Amino acid sequence: VQLQASGGGLVQSGGTLKLSCTVSGITLRDYYIGWSRQAPGQEREGVFSFVDDVGSVFYAASVAGRFAISRDTTNNTVDLQIETLKPEDTGVYRCSAAKYMKLNSDPYRMKYWGEGTLVTVSS
Repeated sequence: VQLQASGGGLVQSGGTLKLSCTVSGITLRDYYIGWSRQAPGQEREGVFSFVDDVGSVFYAASVAGRFAISRDTTNNTVDLQIETLKPEDTGVYRCSAAKYMKLNSDPYRMKYWGEGTLVTVSS
């Protein structure tokens, strides 16, 4: 099983970015897929958004309105669109998979998690 996050990069404040999580070895219809992040020099945050096994989406209050998660069951990918990027959005974004998760779950306690992608937002 592999989860590979991609799409990170250097973006100016106010910009938009789309991250992708490519999943192999498991089926999205059987797993929850969530996104979390870790800012430089800080402890990792819990899951701030996830899509469950039936496609329902969930957001933490801290990201609701600017972040949009979606899944493509044909290509087995889960995307995260981030709008109006802020410098505090800087960090390594990582996707993880579990049979169940909730907001603020520790991504490293998920059954599967992959290497992240770095997002840097310049002010």
